[in-house]
Amino acid sequence: KPFACTDCGKSFRHGSSFFQHRRVHTGESPHICGDCGKSFQGNSMLIAHGHIHAGEKPFTCSDCGKSFSVSCHFFRHCRVHTGEKPYCCAGCGKSFRWSKTLITHWRHCRTHTSEKPYVCGDCKRSFTDKSSLTQHRRTHTGEKPYTCTDCGKSFRQTSTLTQHRTVHTGERPYHCTKCNKRFSSSSNLSQHLRVHTGKKPFTCNDCGKSFTRKFDLTKHSRIHTGQKPEKTYVCPDCSKRFLHKSSLTQHRRVHTGEKPFFTCTNC
Repeated sequence: KPFACTDCGKSFRHGSSFFQHRRVHTGESPHICGDCGKSFQGNSMLIAHGHIHAGEKPFTCSDCGKSFSVSCHFFRHCRVHTGEKPYCCAGCGKSFRWSKTLITHWRHCRTHTSEKPYVCGDCKRSFTDKSSLTQHRRTHTGEKPYTCTDCGKSFRQTSTLTQHRTVHTGERPYHCTKCNKRFSSSSNLSQHLRVHTGKKPFTCNDCGKSFTRKFDLTKHSRIHTGQKPEKTYVCPDCSKRFLHKSSLTQHRRVHTGEKPFFTCTNC
């Protein structure tokens, strides 16, 4: 490899590859898009960008049928189905599906030193980075800056909004390799996989009984504590409270007179 970069030492067989690489260091972007003026270091990058303006989506996922304008977006999406996590943290060995997630994780070495200098003024809970504190603060302020354009529902986190959007799109990109059942979120898939593995990671400290879901453990724990679950669903007509939304919905028919069930044809 006769062409060596004096900045980083990387070597190349061909002069064309070497000169294109040099633009990483010089910042030169000679290939300009005629539609929006955006510039790129390589001609191939400009061609890929051109698909966006043309409305072309030549890269289609064989698992879910979703299409993409740019190949890198397509390959990044494929990891949703394969479960591949190519970005590994050198500090703790944890792997991530996307580079930006690794950067967020690794941005603060405090993740590994346990240092948490960002403290919430309301509850004194501490965090490793400022963004986590900002996100946590919304639990106190009630701020929900991320709004769904389809139904207007708002969320505290972008990840929650992204997961919610699957309600409207019907997209279920996470599929079980054991039974091919599909899910809208990775957390739902992880929970489902315990059906096949028999794994029960949530154990009761009082009696040792284990559960596949945290929700089931919380419900079980009330046997030992005697705690009565909070009735969070309130009827707007009579203020009666219910444990479950389905119970409130059924109760509301007392006020609305709704009778959604089939009528007996005999009597």
